[in-house]
Amino acid sequence: MAQIQRPSLITEWPTFATLFGCYGGWIALLFAPLWLSVPGLAVMIALQSSLQHEIIHGHPTRYPLLNAALVFASLNLLIPYGRFRDTHLAHHTDERLTDPYDDPESNYLDPAVWHAFPTWLQRLHLFNATLAGRLLIGVLISQYYFMRSDLRDISAGRMEVLRAWLLHIPAAAAVIWAVTATGYPLWAYVLAAYGGLALLKIRTFAEHRAHEDVQARTVVIEDRGFLAFLFLNNNFHSVHHMYPHISWYALPGLYRAQKDTFMQRNQGYIYRNYRQVFARYFWQGKEPVPHPLWSRTGGSPKS
Repeated sequence: MAQIQRPSLITEWPTFATLFGCYGGWIALLFAPLWLSVPGLAVMIALQSSLQHEIIHGHPTRYPLLNAALVFASLNLLIPYGRFRDTHLAHHTDERLTDPYDDPESNYLDPAVWHAFPTWLQRLHLFNATLAGRLLIGVLISQYYFMRSDLRDISAGRMEVLRAWLLHIPAAAAVIWAVTATGYPLWAYVLAAYGGLALLKIRTFAEHRAHEDVQARTVVIEDRGFLAFLFLNNNFHSVHHMYPHISWYALPGLYRAQKDTFMQRNQGYIYRNYRQVFARYFWQGKEPVPHPLWSRTGGSPKS
């Protein structure tokens, strides 16, 4: 087992530096021309989401409230930090990975639901199963399912869901105020926010697969380039699921030290880099939309 060190100002300097760079870059880009600022802001918005993920897992300090305060106002405007935290921690129940109901981050559907779809809706989801589709319409589809689920939970009396959204409203309003106070066009910022969430779809596209062995459901993408930094090394996803409290900057070294273990654990679910993922799946679906291992009796995936 990897040793888990308590966060400190010394050991967590890469996270503090990334936070500083993210917010500094975000502010600077609000004064840049649109041709530069829209894609640049999309990158900063995606990076903040990666930092939110890091903070959900207990970094960069030992004080949860302080950590949350660093990223509570979601620059993407659409995902309340509290809901991201709660759904992501539920996702880390590894035995339920890819479950269409119990894994909040699953991209699979119950086959019964899938077969009830009209043809046009099936085709829309099939396009979304390609990387091109995930980049273009994936944000709209996932946001629809996310908000529909939360509305149902609120209607059912889940006060923690309502509380997360009520706290998100003033946080999002503060971001919008900061944007408009600089004179930056709100329509351009909304476009950048969509772009930031679309960038994150590259990371989540191949993170998990349907597999009978729970340990073989999580990927490793051996990339060390720009996207790996943007996702704070969460491309080493099998490592992250095995050691969720290890800091992002330690994941590549941990993978190198135990590569054979991880290769055996996830049964070779490994890509060399994101270029390989793009080449294979940009126009082709990686897996079917209905969960291929879902029990015909309505139970959970086989395991």
